[in-house]
Amino acid sequence: QVQLVESGGGLVQAGGSLRLSCAASGRTFSRYVMGWFRQAPGKEREFVATISWSGDTTVHADSVKGRFTISRDNAKSTVYLQMNSLKPEDTAVYYCAARTTFTIATIRLGGMDYWGKGTLVTVSS
Repeated sequence: QVQLVESGGGLVQAGGSLRLSCAASGRTFSRYVMGWFRQAPGKEREFVATISWSGDTTVHADSVKGRFTISRDNAKSTVYLQMNSLKPEDTAVYYCAARTTFTIATIRLGGMDYWGKGTLVTVSS
């Protein structure tokens, strides 16, 4: 079992930046593929980005490609989401999640084993 705690959310103006962090505890962090997802008000949860165990492979959703970057520090058991050029449509609760296998199709559909409680990001126009 792994526990995930997100932080770094808040209110930012359009065009601004935020960096989300997700601290993991419980099991060996490097054994887990990590992902970020988001859920906007009234909408379904959607995939944002994922990163492999060592961090050498990343996949980002088309909606955030070129603006968001996922990264990880296995020594700190933490995964990050750097968000630049934020838009009002990026407003959502952002969730960190983990699974043991790097299956992109499953990850894109939200097929993760562990989830954090989320952190709210609000982008004002």
